[in-house]
Amino acid sequence: MYPLVRSLSSTEKHVVFQLKFNNSNRLPAKPTDKHEGATRNRTMKKLQKQPILSNDITENPIFAPMKNNLFRNKKIRIGAAVTIGAVALLLIFRPKPRMNDSLDEVEVTDSVEVQEIVCKYGIPIDKYDINYGIVKPGQNLSVILGDHGVSTETIHELNQKAEGVFDVRKVRDGQSYAVFCRKDSTRQVRFFVYEENPKSYIVFDLRDQRRVYRGENPVEWKQKEIRGKVESSLWVAMQKQDTSPLLAMELSNIYGWTIDFFSLQKEDEFRVIYEQECVEGKELDNFHILAASFRYSDSVYYAIPFVQDGEKLYYGSTGNSLEGAFLKAPLDFYRITSRFSNSRFHPVLRRYRAHHGVDYAAPTGTPVYAIGNGKVIAKGYQANGGGNYLKIRHNSVYVTTYMHLSRFAKGIQVGSEVKQKEVIGYVGSTGLSTGPHLDFRVFENGKPINPLLIKSQPKKPISPANMPAFEVLRDSLVKRLSALDSLATDSI
Repeated sequence: MYPLVRSLSSTEKHVVFQLKFNNSNRLPAKPTDKHEGATRNRTMKKLQKQPILSNDITENPIFAPMKNNLFRNKKIRIGAAVTIGAVALLLIFRPKPRMNDSLDEVEVTDSVEVQEIVCKYGIPIDKYDINYGIVKPGQNLSVILGDHGVSTETIHELNQKAEGVFDVRKVRDGQSYAVFCRKDSTRQVRFFVYEENPKSYIVFDLRDQRRVYRGENPVEWKQKEIRGKVESSLWVAMQKQDTSPLLAMELSNIYGWTIDFFSLQKEDEFRVIYEQECVEGKELDNFHILAASFRYSDSVYYAIPFVQDGEKLYYGSTGNSLEGAFLKAPLDFYRITSRFSNSRFHPVLRRYRAHHGVDYAAPTGTPVYAIGNGKVIAKGYQANGGGNYLKIRHNSVYVTTYMHLSRFAKGIQVGSEVKQKEVIGYVGSTGLSTGPHLDFRVFENGKPINPLLIKSQPKKPISPANMPAFEVLRDSLVKRLSALDSLATDSI
């Protein structure tokens, strides 16, 4: 409830006065004498310059000379009373706002439907017609754009804009591209996008401001689990599990010091928890192994990732690093065709003689690694023997030899310091050879030994301070690996 009587605000008083003053009968049309006219003029000028601030309009000094004239007429007094009464009634019966009203109670309906803008390579696809293609042999940027009506001048300008972003000479056949054209009759090319790889692309913007820039597709990592048994090879076993065989390469890198993947036995079992990189739902051959176990020669070898001293390594269940001083093999995953023997029938010489090495069959050009840190002590060519060969001294005890190489890695010379798993050459068939392979030999204190039996001590065990944290992680991952018993284990 509002009070029945209250003082008028200055604004309300001003409204009341204007209602009174604008009535044609409220003031005399003409002053009765000169003195009265002059007084009225002076009063009106003051009124125009000075606001009404008094609580009662009749008490304002500006209106004092007009007080008698303003209300002496009976009709004026009646009109004023009616006007004031109407204003008072409006103020009394004005609706009082409800205190519980809020914006949350107001239902807002938007009649305009918001449409999601769909983009490809960051370009709205609804504005253009898109033509997808594959770079054909002999095609380059100029040929592709020229076939879509782009002028030579524009192509030349794009080549200049691409400097420092992308070498247009590296457009390779077999790669995907997309051409964005206007939907009108001109069919003018506005964008050309070259997919450098599944994750990276190059955008050639052909609009007014001609520019070239690189873009990246969003990447996600999907966690997966597999369990399988080996019948012929780990590579084939991965294929049987609908998994990229390149995951076997990752396992080879982890277990390369511990397990000889060339001598896997039937029924050897593996379990792997890993993440695989994906782009737009397409799986890429890039993996993060979160945990693994491998049953090999009646023993189980775990691979537990752990960060120690800022370095991430894989460790066995006891906390010893899986990385050792020497790799089990100098190359990735290929077949052993001949083992260490004191009497082997030579396929070329057609007679029995000693073969103090291991032959790994592999395609020409396959990278060959140094099995450990060391120094190159010999590099040469034997026409009736090892062909292109290298010798590396690792320490005072061990020397390794790599034979029949097609070529040497760049920069490899006598005296070169090499690191473990550094590429030193490539598989070939030079010298006395019947096909591409690597003849790998190991000498211990100057005497040849079986390379498959070389001893390798772990690099860096878990420190006592880090052992409690490692044991918690190990127990958790071993439990997850054991839970994979429910997965199928189809043998190959």
